[in-house]
Amino acid sequence: MRNVAHYRDKGVSMSKVLLAGESWVSDVVDHKGFDHFPHTQVHIGCKELLEALRNAGHEVTHMRSHDVAVDFPFTAEELDEYDVVILSDVGVNTLLLPPEVFEEGKRMPNRLMVLRDWVRAGGALMMAGGYLSFQGFQAMANYAGTPIEDVLPVRISRWDDRVEAPQGVEGKLTQVVHPITKDLDENWPHLLGYQKLVADADTQVLAEVNGDPLLVVGEYGRGRSVAFASDISPHWAPQEFMGWAGYQTLFDNIVRWLAKEVA
Repeated sequence: MRNVAHYRDKGVSMSKVLLAGESWVSDVVDHKGFDHFPHTQVHIGCKELLEALRNAGHEVTHMRSHDVAVDFPFTAEELDEYDVVILSDVGVNTLLLPPEVFEEGKRMPNRLMVLRDWVRAGGALMMAGGYLSFQGFQAMANYAGTPIEDVLPVRISRWDDRVEAPQGVEGKLTQVVHPITKDLDENWPHLLGYQKLVADADTQVLAEVNGDPLLVVGEYGRGRSVAFASDISPHWAPQEFMGWAGYQTLFDNIVRWLAKEVA
């Protein structure tokens, strides 16, 4: 693990963060009368989070979803380049099936196990909700029963775990005395959905939505983990949430707690 105390001693408060996922490619065919034409577009869903964390002083590397299979670290030594890893909207298949395995039939490290062992040795992991987070849309994210579930402070359903809330639902703090909840409003702007999770017994639920866990934190070995059950971007995180003054404070506090910049 990088020594964030080094930066604090120099008067610089920052962590090095790897955010994996939160992008997608649209492949569309437009039809105009007799004629049609295809086009593709890359979408980045985490622009607001990247800006918020960088504005807070953190160094953030965004690894797009289509790059994760090739570029996500295969070893603890590679993970040690970062203080915090965030997985958001990228399923287990992308981590488990690099081209060497899927196309060439070669053995490669299981990156779910590598990430689990890295956290147990002192690393830090956050998962944010989305269609390919936790169990996800039609259970395609499929993190239930994996080494990542071992690390996270929640239990994951074996089926589609989404709760769609087009009417809007508000998050609410359940613990106000914690480094992550410092300077946050008790009631949050509305969200449009979340994952239905069950907090582990030895963890702390810092916020709830509809009586379900929204923000859960815990320890795993010498490391720390966070589950944020809703999204960091649309559609579950609408502009009202991302434009909230507490948006940057929330995720800045999460990163600092995970990196053990604060107790």
